[in-house]
Amino acid sequence: MPDLRGKTLFITGASRGIGLAIALRAARDGANIAVAAKTAEPHPRLPGTVFTACAEIEKAGGRALPCVTDIRFEDQVAAAVAQTVQTFGGIDVLVNNASAIQLTGTPETPMKRFDLMHQVNTRGTYLCAQSCLPHLLKSSNPHILNISPPLSLEPRWFAPHVAYSIAKYGMSLCVLGMAAEFRERGVAVNALWPRTIIATAAIQNLLGGDEAIRRARKPDIMGDAAHVILTKESRDFTGHFVIDEDLLRTEGVTDFSRYLMVPGAEPLPDFFLPS
Repeated sequence: MPDLRGKTLFITGASRGIGLAIALRAARDGANIAVAAKTAEPHPRLPGTVFTACAEIEKAGGRALPCVTDIRFEDQVAAAVAQTVQTFGGIDVLVNNASAIQLTGTPETPMKRFDLMHQVNTRGTYLCAQSCLPHLLKSSNPHILNISPPLSLEPRWFAPHVAYSIAKYGMSLCVLGMAAEFRERGVAVNALWPRTIIATAAIQNLLGGDEAIRRARKPDIMGDAAHVILTKESRDFTGHFVIDEDLLRTEGVTDFSRYLMVPGAEPLPDFFLPS
């Protein structure tokens, strides 16, 4: 089976949640992980830091590089990319996982939050892709993976939280455009999104607290699905909007109970998916 041994992944927002799950799955193969995230000091409401994530990655069998980075700023991204290349010799995979969320309507969304979501989600994704591209082009199997939803123009995905939806779909539009732009150069660009809600800090703090967490899946399912994508031949698999469960079913997974936070619980569906 193909694996990520010796490959270098640059993962944004990898200090916790889905980003860390993707990193840990790659680490079990013996991959190199650049953890590009903002949290350098413990946060009262957010688990983990860049440094605790690196410790977990190394314990899992990978090599880790802490890159304290705010992806809104070009100089910080450039420095993190340069440090990654200097440390590991290149970049094979970019995972655009970092994201800002606020599920409020138009009157209730301060422009400061609107700007933050667009700077992190759409602009940050674009900036990281642009910054990593020269190094990805030197890889034998380069991948960009955005943690973003399949594109849909159904009004129900916009009306309750226009600002967030636009910013999140901006990440997906990057997949649509960049997959076609870089297809002939061999760089795969794909999106991955969960079928159900995932137990992350956003779910805990913003979307239902403990009750929602009890009806969530573990981030591990996204780590496993990402691993499947990132070990595919980049020239053969690009431009796809992948749902974690659907992909794993094609890989022969039939029992998803091990991903449940609470055994026997019925997981809640995530946003942006058809009924």
